[in-house]
Amino acid sequence: MKILKILSLALVVLAIGAIILLYEGDIPKDVIDARYSSPASQFLDLGHAGRIHYRDEGNRRDEAVILLHGANTSLHIWEPWVEQLSDRYRIITLDLPGHGLTGEVPSADYSHKAYVDVVSAIATHLGINRFVLAGNSMGGSVSWHYALANQDQLRGLALIDSDGLPDWYRNDDRGSAVVAFKLLSQGWFHSFAERVDPYYMTVQRINAAYNNNADIIDDDLIMRYYDLNMRAGTRRATLERFGQTWSGDTPDLTLIKVPTLIMWGMADQLTPFSHAARFEELIPDTVTAYYEDVGHIPMEEVPVRSADDFTRFLESLEKEDQENPDQP
Repeated sequence: MKILKILSLALVVLAIGAIILLYEGDIPKDVIDARYSSPASQFLDLGHAGRIHYRDEGNRRDEAVILLHGANTSLHIWEPWVEQLSDRYRIITLDLPGHGLTGEVPSADYSHKAYVDVVSAIATHLGINRFVLAGNSMGGSVSWHYALANQDQLRGLALIDSDGLPDWYRNDDRGSAVVAFKLLSQGWFHSFAERVDPYYMTVQRINAAYNNNADIIDDDLIMRYYDLNMRAGTRRATLERFGQTWSGDTPDLTLIKVPTLIMWGMADQLTPFSHAARFEELIPDTVTAYYEDVGHIPMEEVPVRSADDFTRFLESLEKEDQENPDQP
């Protein structure tokens, strides 16, 4: 018994020592906001739902497109697409609660429903009645949840390496390549994660997301992820988000009737390519664009190819409108 007490005490001392050695405090919000905002940055105060950072760029007279980023990323992942598409289309990007320059929100609600409500609020604020919605990873999951709840508002849907259905999460091949995701799902790790320097975990997660692509992963990209993660309150928000579980309900994706583009990096280590086939199977009206040797974020890994494929999808919607002018 005495030995167990000594071992327990030693473990506590080691844990405290590790926190002291690895401790890194938050970076003030105004410092990060100044560093990562742009002239296009705007903010919409939704009260308890947060102060939402968004950008409304491009051709205001043409098709409106709303783009949703994935977990632990930000609207910055869409910058290559904004550059490619903004001459022709109106492009709205936003930082979902718990991410980017939106960060922690008073409600601490980081559920899909909360995210769907934020997207709806942005569209209403901008006076956009119908639009094309595209999402990557978690943003893809938010997008198809939005489609199920607000189908009449969508002209088209694009799912890019999208998160999957609840039963796939229970099988848990999501994030199997990433130690960081496994640790964040463990309650015991949370007391450490809000205090320790996440730099090396950030690098490990980036390498998995971008398929170890040295042409993409540079110091600027690493520091963007790191800095935004260190924005005051964001680490706490991330832990809150990982602590919120699925409801257990299984949505019926066969109810999605809007034209849907499924895009996927075939070397994705986070959401395996096999998930793409399930979306094809379940959603009735789909076309696909798949990329060999590309990881989880095609918009940055193959920006021109992926933007061209997305443009062709948008053109197909325009052609369909011309052929069926009486449809809403």
